[in-house]
Amino acid sequence: MLQDPLKACIDACYACATACDYCAASCLQEEDIKMMAGCIAHDMDCAQICRAAAGFMARGSDFAQQLCRLCAEVCTACAEECGKHQMDHCQACARACRDCADACLRMAQAA
Repeated sequence: MLQDPLKACIDACYACATACDYCAASCLQEEDIKMMAGCIAHDMDCAQICRAAAGFMARGSDFAQQLCRLCAEVCTACAEECGKHQMDHCQACARACRDCADACLRMAQAA
């Protein structure tokens, strides 16, 4: 069974990836899609790295700590971009990204 901090980080990564997927899909439904292009791009990058980080942690990879640091950086950038938009999906995504960044930094420091 996975240790609690590790499981919490993996869960935060998957929750963030899901929020980013939903945000990107929702941004595509917005009236001014061009205005949302940066948000969509950040969402896609963030979702992908969150899933990768979760996989690395679950496998006990020697590179999990490094990937968690990068994941935190990408999540922080995504949170900043999503936070610029007032739509509920962007605000929810920004919160999930901040939570994931915090969890990844804790995991990287604890490892």
